[in-house]
Amino acid sequence: MAVIEIEKPKTYNYVFSSYLKPVARVKPGDTVIMNTEDACEGRIQTAADLPKKALSSVAFLNPQTGPIYVEGAEPGDTIAIKIVKIEPTTNQAFSAFAEFFGGLSSGPFTRTLQEPLKEKVWIWKLKDGKDGKYYINDEIRVKVPFEPFVGTLATAPKLEAISSLTPGPFGGNQDVPDVRPGNTVYLPVFNPGALVFTGDCHAHQGQGELCGFALEIPARVTLTFDLIKKKAIAWPRILSPDKIMTIASARPMEDAARIANVELCLWMEEEFGFTRWEAYELLTQVGGLYVGNMVDTFYSLVASIEKKYLVRE
Repeated sequence: MAVIEIEKPKTYNYVFSSYLKPVARVKPGDTVIMNTEDACEGRIQTAADLPKKALSSVAFLNPQTGPIYVEGAEPGDTIAIKIVKIEPTTNQAFSAFAEFFGGLSSGPFTRTLQEPLKEKVWIWKLKDGKDGKYYINDEIRVKVPFEPFVGTLATAPKLEAISSLTPGPFGGNQDVPDVRPGNTVYLPVFNPGALVFTGDCHAHQGQGELCGFALEIPARVTLTFDLIKKKAIAWPRILSPDKIMTIASARPMEDAARIANVELCLWMEEEFGFTRWEAYELLTQVGGLYVGNMVDTFYSLVASIEKKYLVRE
C-alpha cells in the first residue's frame, strides 16, 4: 500500500463539491498525508490580529485540502478513514471572539438588538511537559493538553456545492473531538471516487466549541483510506477502541440528537444483533450524547454507546 503526501496547497477550496478537480487519486489501503491550514488561512497570528480587520478581505472561511479521489468508490458505498496522526506545523494556536459569532452571542440565525461582543484574540503557546505537549495562554495561565482532531472531514455531496462551514450527512464542519487519531470515521459516498476533503484542525476543543473558535492550528494530517462496497450509511459514524458513535447535524439541536440516536439504534440493529426497540431501551440506560458544535450553520451532536454494552450475557 502506498504512502502519498500532498504538498501544502497554494489555493484552498471553500466548498464541498463534486465539480472540483481531485488533488490526488488513491487506492483503498493507501495512506495519505495532507497539509492543512487553520480556519482563517493563517491570517490571525498575534493578539492584535482582531478578526474584523484580519479577515476584512476574506470572502470565505474554513479552507479545505482536497478533494481526494478514492479509486473504486461508488455511490452507495461507505468510505472508512482512519485518523493516524495530526502534527501541528506551528508552535502556537489561536482562539478568538468575533462580532456576531459564537454560542453566547447573537448572530445571523439568532438575531437580537444587542451590540456585538468586543473582539479579542487569544494566543496559546505550545509547550513540552512531563506528561506530554500542552498549550498555555499568558492571561488565562491554565495548561490545556494537546489532543488534536480534525474539525472538518467530508465527502462531496451529490449535487450541491456546500459551504465548508457547514456540516451535514456528508460530514463537513462537524467540530467533533472524536474525529481524532486512533479512531475511524465512516462517511457516505455520493459520487464516484468519494471526493474527500479535510481541514480546520484543532489542537483541543471543549464540547460545543462555545465561542466558535477552538485552539485553531495548521497541521499535517495522516489518514488511511479504506472502502466498504455496497454498504450505504445515511450519516457519519465513528469507531473508537471502546465506543461506536454516530454524528448528526441539524437545527434545532434536538433534531440532531434524534437523528444521531436513530442512526445508532439502526447500527445496533444491523451489526450487533439487537432489535431497534432493544437498542432504544439500552441507549436510554447507557447511551452517551454530547454537542460537537453549537455555533455552525447546523449543530452537530454525537450519540454513542460503549462496546462493552454491545456484548450480551
